[in-house]
Amino acid sequence: MQSLGLAATYAVIRRDLGLAMRRKSDALTPVFFFVIVVSLFPLGIGAERDTLRQIAPGIIWVAALLASMLSLNRLFEEDHADGTLEQLMLSTAPLGMLVTGKVIAHWILTGVPLLFVAPLLALQFDLAPASLLTLATSLAIGTPVLSLLGAIGASLTIGLRGGGVLIALLVLPLYVPVLIFGAGAVASVNAGLGAESHFSLLAAALALAAFFSPLATTMALRIALE
Repeated sequence: MQSLGLAATYAVIRRDLGLAMRRKSDALTPVFFFVIVVSLFPLGIGAERDTLRQIAPGIIWVAALLASMLSLNRLFEEDHADGTLEQLMLSTAPLGMLVTGKVIAHWILTGVPLLFVAPLLALQFDLAPASLLTLATSLAIGTPVLSLLGAIGASLTIGLRGGGVLIALLVLPLYVPVLIFGAGAVASVNAGLGAESHFSLLAAALALAAFFSPLATTMALRIALE
């Protein structure tokens, strides 16, 4: 059963990534949004280095949070429209493993590109190398949490009109702790302090989300399809 679940998870990841590569514009939209939003602030605020360093963690993390939300409404909606979701429900593989595969695919498409782009964009804010490394580390731990929590909101809004707005209302409050800890880690390093406590809290949030999110998402999907 475990090998079946892992094989099914891998198959779902490969399928979702393959579909995303056929629609490259949809896959690249979150990255372009992230680049544009982050780049606008230095242009609007000016070249005051101290100000840029101070606001950089919050701006980059808020932009990453919003970019991650852009594709959440497509996480289950398209599969629901073409009947794929019903087939997944009837599969012999555990539904939680299939949901985990879709969440991993979403993170690969949205979170991973941000990990590479964010440090480059952070150079506009004159961040030190230590702060850039802290930023990349916080995003590496925090963005999977965004995808996991976002899956819960996406599953609760399947088939509803205005689902994108409802997802935002549902998941934004859940994103607040991740935003605080992620931005706080970079801010602490900027202030000459350590970021270990923030990383520990982000890791705890990731562990909790990895355990509870597939269960909650599975329950919401079963209710939506009844």
